[in-house]
Amino acid sequence: MRNRAAGFLLSLAVTAAWGQGLAERKRDPYLGAIVVEARTGAVLFEDRADEPGYPASMLKLMDLLLVLEKVQAGALRLEDPVTVTREAAQIGGSQVYLAEKEIFTVEELLYALMIQSANDAATALAIHVGGSKDGFVRLMNEKARALGMTKTVFQSVHGLPPATGQTPDVSTARDFARLGCELVNRFPEALRFTSTRERTFRQQPLFIMRTHNNLLGSFPGCDGLKTGYFRAGGYSMSATAERNGVRLVGVILGSPDKTTRDNRMRELLSAAFLNAPPPPPPPPPVVVAPPTNFPPAENAPAMPAPPASGGRRGWLRWTGAGLIVLAFLGILRRALARR
Repeated sequence: MRNRAAGFLLSLAVTAAWGQGLAERKRDPYLGAIVVEARTGAVLFEDRADEPGYPASMLKLMDLLLVLEKVQAGALRLEDPVTVTREAAQIGGSQVYLAEKEIFTVEELLYALMIQSANDAATALAIHVGGSKDGFVRLMNEKARALGMTKTVFQSVHGLPPATGQTPDVSTARDFARLGCELVNRFPEALRFTSTRERTFRQQPLFIMRTHNNLLGSFPGCDGLKTGYFRAGGYSMSATAERNGVRLVGVILGSPDKTTRDNRMRELLSAAFLNAPPPPPPPPPVVVAPPTNFPPAENAPAMPAPPASGGRRGWLRWTGAGLIVLAFLGILRRALARR
């Protein structure tokens, strides 16, 4: 109850701050930004990284994290079928146009979540995993607290702008950097979903999903993560890229337009790669000396011992050789005596 009250007050504060005018709340080139080294979380760049704003569809990264955790725990499988509810089918905004009672696998809906940023897929997964949207939102906020996302409060499972009387999702660039690092470090398989640029969702009627992340395919090493936008929140992006064994996570919150957001992210990541510390050297290989004494195998038949040099066979060999020598000496003696 206390967490919900705190979340409500934080949301009201952010809403009031953003109500001061479009020019102020969409600072050029962003509301806040940060770039961190993913493995250690070391900050390589930050600028107003704790300024609260609206993450919009970036929050679907939390959806992805929670689903992959359930898969890892064995409570869910990527092949499990998910039946679309009426509530999920009626969600607007970016979608893959799910129909009530359609059935798709968890894996297919995760691709829709990350590529198309499908709000209906997010809702279908949330209801399947959390029992209801509210139940899944509770899981989202619990995970945010566990990750140290202290300035984040989730109110929705999709990031759409709030309806009248509702409060928005709020977060910061720093908090989303924590979320991005958790994903890429614990679940490298998440990059399979976030790096896909185009994929067919259904054949009849044909629907091809295309990513909103313009850095994929244009910024070397980029393989995720997620964009977000609605008018009051501006254009946001969580991005990750890896070069020469160094992985970075960058977050830009609240840019005034898509071009500014994308160009600034490219600049920040490029500069961070130049200044990032090199990855630690791999540990030296462990060399194990081969054993010199092999214990006898249990129940193995006893091997016959080799004959000693002074055994019977050895004695016979030496005796035969001695007789030959003696015979030769006797013949030689008789020959000399005749002379």
